[in-house]
Amino acid sequence: MTLSTFRIGGETPAEKAPKGALRLATVRYLPRGLSEAERKKRDLYDVWLPLLAPSAELLAWAKKHGFPQSDNVTAWKKFSERFAKEMSGSAEKREALKMVAALAQRTDISIGCYCADESHCHRSVLKKLIEKAG
Repeated sequence: MTLSTFRIGGETPAEKAPKGALRLATVRYLPRGLSEAERKKRDLYDVWLPLLAPSAELLAWAKKHGFPQSDNVTAWKKFSERFAKEMSGSAEKREALKMVAALAQRTDISIGCYCADESHCHRSVLKKLIEKAG
């Protein structure tokens, strides 16, 4: 089984989750202006899991530093460290990481976010944390 990432709403094959994978939307906020019916119609993800998203405070910090558009290596490193610390900071988040890791051993899982550049997106850090938890 595999653990992959995808871009929510992504159009290109490289941005989409592998066919058949359980698509987890690991975002703090749902798409703006879309009803639940419209989200289902667009088939953006299978399960919304905000527990595995950066906190509102960390998202505000990231936005202040230009993410996800910024190429600021120092700020990205700090964001990655802060996000990893958040994910290890509570039993609920640690157990959620373990749960996704266990699921990924049995079925294909894809973790998603809105960011166009995965190299500056929390989903790249999250994937590593899930792999480590398994």
